[in-house]
This record gives sequence, structure tokens and C-alpha cells, in this order.
Amino acid sequence: MKARLLILLMIGLLSIPFIYGCEKPQVARCTLPEDNPQHHYVRGMEAIEQGRLDVAKEKFERALYCDENFYPANGGLAIISAYRVVQQKDPGYSAVDRQRAIDYVENRGARAVTDEDKFDHFVSVIRVDTIMDGRDWLDKAESAYRMAKELKVDERRLYYYQGLESLDYFMGLAYVEAMEFQKAREKFASVLNAKRGGKWNEKADRAWKKMDKIVQAMAGITVGDVGKKIAIKDSVTRADLAALLVDELKVDKLFAGRIPVQSQLDRMKPEFTPADMMNNPFKDEIQTIMKWKVRGLEPKYDETTKAYLFKPTEVVKRGEMAFILEDVLIKLTGDEKIATAYFGQSKSPFPDIRPTSPIYNAVMNMTSRGIMVGELSGEFRPDDPVTGADALLALRMLKQRMNIY
Repeated sequence: MKARLLILLMIGLLSIPFIYGCEKPQVARCTLPEDNPQHHYVRGMEAIEQGRLDVAKEKFERALYCDENFYPANGGLAIISAYRVVQQKDPGYSAVDRQRAIDYVENRGARAVTDEDKFDHFVSVIRVDTIMDGRDWLDKAESAYRMAKELKVDERRLYYYQGLESLDYFMGLAYVEAMEFQKAREKFASVLNAKRGGKWNEKADRAWKKMDKIVQAMAGITVGDVGKKIAIKDSVTRADLAALLVDELKVDKLFAGRIPVQSQLDRMKPEFTPADMMNNPFKDEIQTIMKWKVRGLEPKYDETTKAYLFKPTEVVKRGEMAFILEDVLIKLTGDEKIATAYFGQSKSPFPDIRPTSPIYNAVMNMTSRGIMVGELSGEFRPDDPVTGADALLALRMLKQRMNIY
């Protein structure tokens, strides 16, 4: 009996390797050294920076193929879908991409386990909400920011973001989009104070300088939505400047106050409407500027169309800005001598503007009154584009010089 039991036990033990040998062994999907989810994820995020969304999508999908539980890749796919929401002209396709973005962050990325993956998830939420600009998007972004702040993250395990200060950087961008410039400046300052030479330091430094200039330009004055939207632009167009002069400086009201006869004021109107401003969002403001014949913002003759056009999308240069504001100053003060105040000077304080230049008198009128300023190098840079912050700051200084409130 004992011998029989011993034989059965030996048979059972011998059969174990055979049984397990019949099962298929687990084979890793991605085996090459660089064929891993972390590598594909980082490359995908870099592709987003470069605007190569299709390449980024392939990288994130490969990361999830290598490891379906690699949650950061879902955040990357969500960011891509958010960008496509903005790019889509068809409302139907846009709605599909919006739902995809929500699904990636709310249903997939939200399942992240480690604090590092959760941090990645919350930054993705901030970025997606900022891009898509949906309902209550800023509240959602701020909520994600607060939750990310509570995590205990090992920065060495952040594959792409690399530092906790990245959270402040992207929250700063969210505040820029919301036109909360003071809050944006504070967040970018937090990045700069976190560490020197970090991945986000250089970008935050540029953003902080821009926000600081905007905050200075808006100090002490009330700026409407039009002004705020133009404030963040790196270059101001002729249409933008017309809008600022009418909406922020109130030139129509100010100029009208210089004309004592109502009947004369009632007869004033633009001589014609240029064809290229018919569908411009600032059409009314442009017509107001044309009515008052502001020098430097008149229609221009276009050789191609053989017609006078306003050219609303043409970028305003610093020299042109001085010329335009000089005419506004003359119209506000009624002092025609301003137009020739600096004629005949033999020496210019600016190495890049000669006293014989057509804009020299205007530049001198603006800089001598502190309405515009030269560069630290001593140059005026007349051919550089006027930024939104520069335009707002100039209007603020003009208001102060004229006691306009």
C-alpha cells in the first residue's frame, strides 16, 4: 500500500513540469533598450512642444502598448485631443476630441497609483483645461493644482516634468489664458525662486518679464477685455491699436470734447469704408479712427488691388507708434507747434534715428514726455514691433500726462 502511494506521488511530481510547460510563457511586448514606455512618453511630450501632434500620438500609443498601466501616456493623449479641439473647425469633430480629452484624464489617467504619476495627471488636467477653455475651466485647473500640491513626489521619478516647479509654470500659463496677469506673474516668480537652471526656469523667466510689464502697464488704470486680450500679444496690429485708442483711451469722446459746435460734430464720419475691414471685429473702432483722421492710421494705397485699404493685420512698429501718438497728442492739446518742436536739431540722442528722419520729431515728443522710452542700449529701435504691453504702457503714460482719468 505504501509502495503504491509512493509511486502515485512520484507520478504527480513528474507531471508538474509537463502541465506548466503546456502554458504559454509571458513574453514582454517591448524588449529593446529604448523601446520602453518612459522613453516613448518623454519623446511624445517633446513632440507636443514642437507642434508635431501626430508623432506625439504615436509615441504615447507605443508607451501604452509596452505597458497599458503607464498612466502618464494618457495625459499626453489628453493634451493632444485638447489641441485638436481648438484646431477643429467642424463642431462635430471638435466635440469628439473634447470627449476624448475628458476620457483620457478623468477615466484613464485618474487611475494613477504612485504620487509621481498622480502629479503628472494633475498637470495634464491643468494643461487640458487651459487649452480647451471649457465650462468652469479655471476652477477645475485650480482644483487640480491644489491636489497636486498635497502629493509627496520624488522629483527624480518625474520622467518629463522633472521638477515640482513645473506645476507652478503651467498654472501660470492658465492664469495668463484667464487674463489674471498678477496671479500669473506670481506663479512664474515661484518657478524662478524654486531653483536655478531648472528645466522650466528659462521659460518662466521670459513669461515673468512679460507679465511684469503688463502688470506695470495696467497699474492705476481700468483695462477692459479688449485691452487685456491685446496686452499679451507680442506684436500689435493696426486694428489692435485702433481698438486700444477707442476703447481704452476713449479718443472719440476726448476729441469730440474739443469741438464746441454739435452740428459740426454730427457731420463728421469716415470718408469711405476700406474693403479689407468689412468683417474685422474692430470695424467700428477703425471707422472711429478714420473719422478723426489720426495720422499714421489712415488707409494706405495697395498696388495689388489698386485701392486704399486699412491693412488691419499689419504690425505697428515703434517708430509708427510714436508718429500716431504724436498726432493724438496734438489733437488733444490743440497745440500744432508740437508737430515741429524738434525740427532743425543737429544731433539725435538715439544712434538709430537721425534728426532728418521723418519720425524724429514724433520720437522726441514721445520720449521727452515719458510716453515712450528707448532701450537700455540707448537705441530707440523704430523698426521693432510694438508689443501689447508697450502699447498699454504708452497709453497709460499719455493719460497721466494729459490728466485723463
